[in-house]
Amino acid sequence: MFNFVAMQVENDVKQMEEQFQAKIDADIRIEPRDWMPEKYRKTLIRQMSQHAHSEVVGMLPEANWITRAPSLRRKVALLAKVQDEAGHGLYLYSACETLGADREETIDDLHSGKAKYSSIFNYPTITWADIGAIGWLVDGAAIVNQVALQKTSYGPYARAMVKICKEESFHQRQGYEIITVLANGTPAQKAMAQDALNRWWWPSLMMFGPTDADSPNTQQSMAWRIKRHTNDDLRQMFIDATVKQAEVAGLTIPDKDLKWNEERGHYDFGEIDWEEFYNVIKGNGPCNKQRIEARKKAKEEGMWVREAAMAYAEKQKTKTKAA
Repeated sequence: MFNFVAMQVENDVKQMEEQFQAKIDADIRIEPRDWMPEKYRKTLIRQMSQHAHSEVVGMLPEANWITRAPSLRRKVALLAKVQDEAGHGLYLYSACETLGADREETIDDLHSGKAKYSSIFNYPTITWADIGAIGWLVDGAAIVNQVALQKTSYGPYARAMVKICKEESFHQRQGYEIITVLANGTPAQKAMAQDALNRWWWPSLMMFGPTDADSPNTQQSMAWRIKRHTNDDLRQMFIDATVKQAEVAGLTIPDKDLKWNEERGHYDFGEIDWEEFYNVIKGNGPCNKQRIEARKKAKEEGMWVREAAMAYAEKQKTKTKAA
């Protein structure tokens, strides 16, 4: 009897998995109340929470320059950008909650090192040109990835990406404008822009993750259409677009092996230092400890605000019930 029931349950699960995959293959969006494999749910929570953490941690290197931006216009634009990133994090944490994830637990996972965020945010912003490089390169790389995510199979994630991509396009234009103004300024300003490009180029390529051969999650994520393109495909798209932008700005990509391949219709490029990438991922980058400590401090010092808000909400709830 027990074996029969177990077999029936197994057959039911198999049938639901087949129906689920059929929806995926037909490009029908998966919504929060739809049945989904547990592994699909966990994969999405991992990816979306990592994305949310990256948006929030990504505020830190740029917020460092708000008070030091060279003009009021630059300060206002940078302040607006940092505010946007906070909003992106909130959208994505909310999307995680649609899958039953607890927001506080996901944030605690970040603080404990269990959860990751984009490796790019573990590098310091040394000069004003770095803010331009982040907007141009880092947000440019993010757009390449996030435009594809507008077609991801999970509805709340895809819809969040629509608004996020619109704002990221502003961020990319802002950064590129900073870089081009510097590149067309004094020799010292152009040298500053080139130095920022030299330092941010390779970490930006690492943002797309390891090569397809070394990416353990890519194959399944592609089958579920959580991802629409592989890491290597996205990286190639970014390089092809950005090389031309560098040429317009009058800057040189720091890659002696970079050249156009007529047969492939793409740029060939040099070997990425994957040892550096994995070292940063493990927590040994220039700013890993600094970034996590800043997020822990923000949570601890902001605790009273959250407690006050919860107390006020409970008070209003009690009043409504009494009325």
